[in-house]
Amino acid sequence: MLRSTFLTTLAAGIALGASTVAALAGPLMDRINAGETVRLGFANEVPWAYPGENNAPLGFVNAYVLGVLHEMGHDNIEPVVTDWGGLIPGLQASRFDLITGGMYILGSRCENVTFSEPMAKVSDAFIVKTGNPEGISTYTDFVAKNATMVTGAGFNTVEAALKEGVPEAQIMQVPGPTEILAAVKAGRAAAGAVTFFTAQELAKNSGGEIEVTDPGALPDWTQNWVGIGFRDEDADFVAAFNEAQAKYLGSPEMLAAVAEYGYDEKVLPGEESTEWVCANR
Repeated sequence: MLRSTFLTTLAAGIALGASTVAALAGPLMDRINAGETVRLGFANEVPWAYPGENNAPLGFVNAYVLGVLHEMGHDNIEPVVTDWGGLIPGLQASRFDLITGGMYILGSRCENVTFSEPMAKVSDAFIVKTGNPEGISTYTDFVAKNATMVTGAGFNTVEAALKEGVPEAQIMQVPGPTEILAAVKAGRAAAGAVTFFTAQELAKNSGGEIEVTDPGALPDWTQNWVGIGFRDEDADFVAAFNEAQAKYLGSPEMLAAVAEYGYDEKVLPGEESTEWVCANR
């Protein structure tokens, strides 16, 4: 009788321990343990993250994330493509499991997304018509010249322009880079505000109609860090991702995987932590 009671108590304790461990796992680990895919959410943002044939995840952020996930032992991947403005809402609605789209870590976003430690540090720039006829180099130029700026809905450049005093009425928001380029080429906006990577790509494909302004003309606070976005409840997975990232970031294998997209040692994020970036951006 005593032995039976002991075994019953032991079994109950094991069951309680197992349920406690299960409770600590977030929904992404639950999906993985059930044999389901890790769903990558991204928009069409060349060269950051964009779809190839059959939505294959291309771009340097996708290549990077695939490398980190492989380091973790996760290769069952499913790409999910959406508009930029749908990335954070889609993550919160569990339509995908992480954002690989090349998202800046901003204080306003940190309220809704748990970011990995930074994987890149990058600048913004403007695309302008060749010769820069409106003379746009900084956000304050839009104010001085009463000029229109075009950028993407949900882009960090909206916040930056408002911070620099650009009236909301002078900020045209469109779905993404294709529409930004079209607005500048058509003269509907004096300049388009995008990341330096995106600006270079747009200028390269503009047939000589577009050039890129000097990102060094912008204030230091417009330098930004890029992270991978997760749901808050997946903190267990984020911790494991950060551990694998620490081994992979800057490695010869990683740099080889992203080289074709223009990422090199100059883009490495440095020593700043996500906690610091959330507090200072």
